[in-house]
Amino acid sequence: MIRLAANLSMLFNEHVFMSRFAAAADAGFKGVEYLFPYAYTADELRDALNKNQLEQVLFNLPPGDWDAGERGLASLPGREGEFRDSVIEGLRYAEALNCPRVHAMAGLLPEDVDAAIQAEHHATYIRNLRFAASEAAKVGRDILIEPINTRDMPGFFLSRQAQAMAVLEEVGAENLKLQFDLYHCQIMDGDLIRHLERQFSAIGHIQVAGVPGRHEPDVGKVHYPAIFERLSALGYNGWIGCEYRPQADTRAGLGWGEAWGLITR
Repeated sequence: MIRLAANLSMLFNEHVFMSRFAAAADAGFKGVEYLFPYAYTADELRDALNKNQLEQVLFNLPPGDWDAGERGLASLPGREGEFRDSVIEGLRYAEALNCPRVHAMAGLLPEDVDAAIQAEHHATYIRNLRFAASEAAKVGRDILIEPINTRDMPGFFLSRQAQAMAVLEEVGAENLKLQFDLYHCQIMDGDLIRHLERQFSAIGHIQVAGVPGRHEPDVGKVHYPAIFERLSALGYNGWIGCEYRPQADTRAGLGWGEAWGLITR
């Protein structure tokens, strides 16, 4: 059964953030995700979820200084203490919001990266993910890693599916899983259904958007009905995050979900 979650960082921007929960529920969504919860108290967010009968399905760990351009801490040498603090803070919110999983963003490589710097980032990433997975296991949560395309996020440390799968194997934690974003995968690797099949056992969450514009899933070159059909055949019972930028009004652009039988208002 395909279950869609509204990404409230991208969808329903016609409303202020705390009003997007009601807008998502009114549009037929049962789950929500977003980038970060930390500008609000856990009580405020939990009240919005409960009032609108929504499940919190995903958010990111604190990413460092987002406004200054940082995009995660997990692979950054010398920032290990800050990363560990971010894990504790993120898991505190996850418990309060009954959210089963959080994403540890890998972070950016420096512009002058060479093989030695790449190796240092990799070693830091592995150590930090082992710590995060261990802490998350204590409270029954999953840690996710996500390859992000380097067109949208130049210099992002984790960008390829094969790299992510190798990291999962090296860390070796049962609760470390893949956040499989089909938009990013299509840009960097292509061959979506084969990647989905090969990596299926490692997937902890899926996200969708049209390619190349990152608009509604029925806009662009990816034929999502075939992908959803394959997911159903494989027995996927997790959430699919709608992490796209509406071309216009969010609600008006949800016809794809209704046409494909995935959203009922």
